[in-house]
Amino acid sequence: MSLTARVLEAGGITTVIIGSAYDIVTTCGVPRFLFNDFPLGNPLGKPFDRDTQRQSVSMALDLLRSATAPGAIVTTPFRWADNEQWKENYARVDASNREELLRRGDENRKQRQQNQANGLVR
Repeated sequence: MSLTARVLEAGGITTVIIGSAYDIVTTCGVPRFLFNDFPLGNPLGKPFDRDTQRQSVSMALDLLRSATAPGAIVTTPFRWADNEQWKENYARVDASNREELLRRGDENRKQRQQNQANGLVR
């Protein structure tokens, strides 16, 4: 997306990237970047957290209007969790957490099935 934004900007189309991979996005040199400090794959927050999602999009539109030159970066105040421990354990799988991850995976699948049955789909 970062490189696509640069090409669109070169063609005269103003862009804003909303993302959570700060180092990657800034290295690519995007014109405007709204940074949400969330796990990868969740640039707008947790599923069904419509308030955070709306606020993020609103901030991105504000950035689109207010940025006077390429290279603008805005960091949102949003947090994934109060303790931020997800950063320490993100994508870690080993013998110490295997059973817990299997249990969470089962719970997640059941919750997604329940959400789907209730009409909540992504």
